[in-house]
Amino acid sequence: MICPSSSSMPRCWRRRFFFTLPITYVVVPYQVFELTHSSLVVGLLGAAQLVPLLVFGLLGGTFADSMDRRRLLVGSEAILAAGSFGLMANALRPHPSVALVFVLSASMSAVNSFHRPALDALTQKLLRPEDMVAAGALNALRYGFAAIAGPALGGVLIAKVGASAGYLVDALTYVVSVLLLRGVPPSPAPARMAKEGWKAIVEGLRYAWSRPELVGTYVVDVVAMTFAFPTALFPALAQPWGGATAAGWLFAAMSIGTVLVTLTSGWAPRVRRHGAAIVLAAAVWGVAIAALAFAPSLATAVVCLAVAGGADTVSGIFRSAIWNETIPNELRGRLSSIEMISYMSGPLLGSTRAGWMAERFSNVVSVGAGGALCVVGVLLCIPLLPGFWKYRSDAIRP
Repeated sequence: MICPSSSSMPRCWRRRFFFTLPITYVVVPYQVFELTHSSLVVGLLGAAQLVPLLVFGLLGGTFADSMDRRRLLVGSEAILAAGSFGLMANALRPHPSVALVFVLSASMSAVNSFHRPALDALTQKLLRPEDMVAAGALNALRYGFAAIAGPALGGVLIAKVGASAGYLVDALTYVVSVLLLRGVPPSPAPARMAKEGWKAIVEGLRYAWSRPELVGTYVVDVVAMTFAFPTALFPALAQPWGGATAAGWLFAAMSIGTVLVTLTSGWAPRVRRHGAAIVLAAAVWGVAIAALAFAPSLATAVVCLAVAGGADTVSGIFRSAIWNETIPNELRGRLSSIEMISYMSGPLLGSTRAGWMAERFSNVVSVGAGGALCVVGVLLCIPLLPGFWKYRSDAIRP
């Protein structure tokens, strides 16, 4: 595994990275499936979360470039904790409201539009350029461990206690994150922005459009996730394999691949063709998702998803490196918001697509056809985005 130098990240910042567990990643869709018995409704959660992301995403990046990023993170995580407590209260009702789950999920997506740009911008400020690839691997490892433990624990909590217990644990992790973030030194904006409001947003969009390597990272990720992100179907796929506990394994399986890749990621700094690595990794993702459609058992499904997760991690490492190597810090918040829209809108659209196709045809058709379309789509990016495909990193490696 590769790691940035020990001086690159404050100890409390590393602790915060490893604490939050994405338990609601499995609890929310599984609860909605239990209440509605519809994969389409589960898929529509993605659409509900996408709308506020598109509305507030670019605005959140502007805030990250114009105010103290640590303060913005603390406020965002406090509100996210309140959202998890609200989901818990709803789950404790005799008849939980599906509409309230949608409203709270959409509201938390809006808050995340401010949280993620501030987090990404602060990370870049703490690191040296030659540590960017290593930081991407370390961040993937942090995410991988949390994303295995969170969904697996969520599945067990649903099966043994109920959805409310999952929401409670998730809310408490946000509370601890807020306390840890208070130990991070203040991080004021790099400079007072000359342009404000929409002018600042347009400045960020123009910069992104002027860099073909950035455009390529957005396009490949959106294509891959829109066609081949099947998580909305996991509650339905898990029914013959054990219900909630099996669903927890399905939601955690991709992160098994993440951990395996990051633990063996010493090769990553030697790769210069970052654009090609992203395209090829996205194609492997599509193949693995297509294979999932024909998995005869839970174990086979977990293996397919682990391969997909490993491929997505390779793509994520080099996407993160391109972003951090090519974007000046005074634009980092605004560009982080564009990145967030690209890497979150794809999965949200993909969940809606998967749910609709499963309801219209079948789970097999939804997953298999989506994987195949993903492979075709990302390979078409080679002739359509030649500047991205040929992009080479010039960062000095140790």
